[in-house]
Amino acid sequence: MKSDLMKSISELNKELPAHVIESLAAQGFNELNPLQELVFKNGIPEQNILVSAPTASGKTLVAEILCINSIINRYKKAVYIAPLKALVMEKYNDFKANYPYFTSAVSIGDLDANDSWLSNFDMIFVSTEKFDSLIRHNADWIEKIGCIVFDEIHMLDDLSRGATLELLITKLKANGMQIAGLSATIGNAKELGAWLNADVIESDYRPTKLQKGALLDSKIYFSTDSNGKAIGARHSDSVLDLIDDHMQGSQQVLIFYSTKRNTENEAVKLANFVGRKLKPHEKAKLKEISEKVLNVLEIPTEQCSKLSRLVGNGVAFHHSGLLPHQRALVENAFRENLIKVICSTTTLGMGVNLPAHTVLIKNIYRFNAYASEMLDTNEVLQLLGRAGRPKYDTEGLGLVAINAKKDLKKVFEKYITASPSAIDSKLAIAPLLRAHILSFISQDYLNTQPEIEKFIAGTFYGFQYSDKDRIKQVISSIITELHEWGFIEERGSSTSNERFIATRLGKRISELYIDPLSAKWILDAVKDIDSINAGESSAEINQDLMLLYLLSNTQELRPYNRPIEESNFFFPMYMNIGSAFYESNRTGEMTSVNAFTTSMMLGDWIMEVKENEIIEKYGITPGFLYSKLSNADWIAYAIAEMFKILRRPQNKFLNLRIRLKYGIKYELLDLVRLKGIGRVRARMLYREGIRTVNDLKAAGQERVQAILGKEVGTAIMSQIQ
Repeated sequence: MKSDLMKSISELNKELPAHVIESLAAQGFNELNPLQELVFKNGIPEQNILVSAPTASGKTLVAEILCINSIINRYKKAVYIAPLKALVMEKYNDFKANYPYFTSAVSIGDLDANDSWLSNFDMIFVSTEKFDSLIRHNADWIEKIGCIVFDEIHMLDDLSRGATLELLITKLKANGMQIAGLSATIGNAKELGAWLNADVIESDYRPTKLQKGALLDSKIYFSTDSNGKAIGARHSDSVLDLIDDHMQGSQQVLIFYSTKRNTENEAVKLANFVGRKLKPHEKAKLKEISEKVLNVLEIPTEQCSKLSRLVGNGVAFHHSGLLPHQRALVENAFRENLIKVICSTTTLGMGVNLPAHTVLIKNIYRFNAYASEMLDTNEVLQLLGRAGRPKYDTEGLGLVAINAKKDLKKVFEKYITASPSAIDSKLAIAPLLRAHILSFISQDYLNTQPEIEKFIAGTFYGFQYSDKDRIKQVISSIITELHEWGFIEERGSSTSNERFIATRLGKRISELYIDPLSAKWILDAVKDIDSINAGESSAEINQDLMLLYLLSNTQELRPYNRPIEESNFFFPMYMNIGSAFYESNRTGEMTSVNAFTTSMMLGDWIMEVKENEIIEKYGITPGFLYSKLSNADWIAYAIAEMFKILRRPQNKFLNLRIRLKYGIKYELLDLVRLKGIGRVRARMLYREGIRTVNDLKAAGQERVQAILGKEVGTAIMSQIQ
């Protein structure tokens, strides 16, 4: 006898095969829920579709069925795009486990590759930027895509990522593939659907009931006129009362704060309280995890030690300053109900599936560059939506903390009873368009200004505002810049027939996925470096710092470090020596001393200053440091690639990449070529007079084992024998 789900699917236009039905049943899907019934009431749709429904309403299953339909019935690939790498990996791992008979792959890394190997896979998971990069590299398998899913499509509204997403969708709309957009927070779904030429499915269905309210003085207010439901004022803090109640029921709490510092400070306050309530077997497992958290780096930083201590007590903080492996350890321990409370910034507000019964937003104000402002409605709704997950709960609780009862009305109107607000295009920000217009021209996708204007008019921005004069002005300005910079050139005999093609350099810049403005700065600054090196004062300049400033003063290294006393002191001295180099033509778009401070931080790293000393000196986090190292490595690679075209020597930047990777002085470059030798072991060998691979051979295995230990020494010597 067929299950209800099989019966529902058998009524669709194109029935899914039995093995797919079995996979769905194995996941616990015995019937289509109300949202899914809306989507599939007339069969599996092959037209564009926009699904706007609460978190955990079953949107992922909708996307999976659309993708499977593309693979099985249309004989085409399917692609799942998400804005965060962690979310991409989560979706990939789930799909691979649930549908092992499809070939699936994930690609979120190298932005300078066309990943031709992906042509062998049915189902492909990528980040937004990675897919945009694949298009720039003319990946030939893209034309074989039948369905493409954009998860968290409301990110069109994001200042930093929205433009890339919008232009990507605009381009793909014209390629005949099915587009499926998913989101929990779109206030203008019909408008967005009209732009996508998509059927709009809106639903308020949520399998786990979500109660929303405000928390004040150990009471939860579910309406503005209630007296509040007491949660038991057993402690001096409402948060402690909330956690106490939840731990008694083996439930977990996710608390959102506005700053990294707040997440850490509040987690420290909660640690002893939570730790005393842990069971012996939980403490034993958490001790193992805390050791792993501590030893992610060769030498633990203060933040590593702090997080390790907290994890041992069943509490963690979570923000962008954590290292990726530490984030993964924290998230997995929370899924296993070992960590009971996570104090987080909004890094956990999107996508990643964590079993929080209750979400508490502790700070609803965030300080921008000028003043304190309330969080956006959609952002708060996303955060509250993390409460109550189908696999873990039958209900969830989303709370906003307030300081006084007079705040109830304002909080309820803006967050608790509010509907999602409309999303708007962010494409009008000119710097975001610069790289994309170069990409259009370099791919021979759009080669004239009228073509580009027509394309931009077809974007969500053009659909919402129809501001043709503004679009024309911005595009004209960007094309003029790219032409003056030597990244594009004209072909055509008249203005009306003016056609642009990318120069070899311009095409490579687009492929490298760097901002043309960064490339312009680098190429101009290199000339100034040459003139400084030729001058009498060159000996006064730290050459490493000059190269690192070349990397740091780019769009890709933003946000820069905040200046410290040392950078404020030294920067004017460098300005006096090489003002042409340090005063670029990027008027109004740079803060030189901040970029100089970033270059100093990177300089300390390649001079083998310890991580914890760098972190303390510059007031940063390990995650910030390693993010800048990764981005600096990419820019160093991009410079080397541009220099190939310009026929300039690349060795300085190739060596700099190795030094940035390992955090070493120039003298250790030869030793780190061997696997297992990093900055610490290389320096140990160097101090013993072993300074090259040839010295290692001469020293012999016994001596190397005496310095590095038997196991490590043996492994290293096996590479050179």
